[in-house]
Amino acid sequence: MIEYTNQLMLFKELSDKKVQADFNGGQITSDAGVLLLRETESKLGLCKRMALVLRDRRHASYVQHDFAQLLTQRVFQIICGYEDANDCNELRLDPLFKLGCEKLPGSTDLLASQPTMSRFENAPSYTDLYRMGCGLVDAFCDSYTKPPDAIVLDIDDTDDPTYGDQQLSLFNAHYDSWCYQPLHVFEGSSGKLISSILRPGKRPTGQQIASILEHIVKRIKKHWPQVQILLRGDSHFCCPDTLALCEEYNIKFVLGLSGNSVLLRMADSLMAKARELFEASGEPVKIYSEFFYQAGTWDNPYRVIVKAEYNEKGANTRFIATNLLSAHRPFVYENIYCARGAMELMIKELKNHLFSDRTSCSSFHANQFRLFLHSMAYIILHALREKYLAGTELAQAEFSTIRLKLIKVGARVIQMTTKIKIHLASGCPSKHLFYHIYLQACSP
Repeated sequence: MIEYTNQLMLFKELSDKKVQADFNGGQITSDAGVLLLRETESKLGLCKRMALVLRDRRHASYVQHDFAQLLTQRVFQIICGYEDANDCNELRLDPLFKLGCEKLPGSTDLLASQPTMSRFENAPSYTDLYRMGCGLVDAFCDSYTKPPDAIVLDIDDTDDPTYGDQQLSLFNAHYDSWCYQPLHVFEGSSGKLISSILRPGKRPTGQQIASILEHIVKRIKKHWPQVQILLRGDSHFCCPDTLALCEEYNIKFVLGLSGNSVLLRMADSLMAKARELFEASGEPVKIYSEFFYQAGTWDNPYRVIVKAEYNEKGANTRFIATNLLSAHRPFVYENIYCARGAMELMIKELKNHLFSDRTSCSSFHANQFRLFLHSMAYIILHALREKYLAGTELAQAEFSTIRLKLIKVGARVIQMTTKIKIHLASGCPSKHLFYHIYLQACSP
């Protein structure tokens, strides 16, 4: 690599003064917010937890970077917007990333390079990945100071387009592309991520959905035996296997239900009433009714709430199935079922802001490991926002905004004999937020 540190650059003069620049500023970083990530991660212990479940098959005499450091380096880089392993080559010298990985900024001890990180990503076995999946659920449970009375499991999938020869990449006609179709599970009321499972690019079967949910539910019940669980999902999660799982583990559910000829016939009179009211008033009409319904593949009948909506665009009939028997129909539909739309924003933050669709390895196991890395990045940023930004203007901010205002901040790093000094700009617009987080996370 050509070094330009001695090259002087001259720019347009200002007020008869020369404007010149060089690369002799010393140790300067553009990611001073890693300080905040380091403090947040030290409270969570997520990277160390996940490192312990990975079996290190490397020869000890060749090991320079332990798994906890590799995980921390990679996850912090993802949070800071460096989603590719190639970025490790440029960032292994960065003083703040070294500090975040518990290395002295001024030392000659470098962070991992791209080849090391790529080998690390391709190393985990199926057993390692299973343990990491369990570790994510355990981390979710440990994020609560006391067991909650109830939690909401929001489940949904999304497309993850592929552009190469990746294992189990399939053509999905719905998305009109070759892709994976990962399945995400979040806690609906808090936005905390519980698990992200990479899947081939096709809709999961009921058996597959129930299997994934059962592993998660059993793990949660191990921590909180008395917790009440509510499951929410759209219509393709309303299948016999899921309903049987809910019966077995006493799970409440509110699930979308696809309309069929039987359901539409049972809702005919309600829709006729909605149309009559619309024609009489000229205003959009939305009314609810309910009945018990049992599909041929179901073991039991369940309460079905039907929404009949009529406006200038015509009729709109929607169904949901639930085992909540006493709650009012509009409340179940509008306040419980429709609230699952917030999960779209959670997936957006994971996918668009933290680049979880960067599954470009050839190996399916390596791509699942990558998805876990991005999930860990979500957990750390969510904890930073939930714990330390509450009551500030960034309390509800998207991850990209937090990155821009708090993470991507320039600073000069000076390593002295007895201390490491980090000088941020005097005019830093986010200085009050930095100090707020310091008081929350670091003060005695």
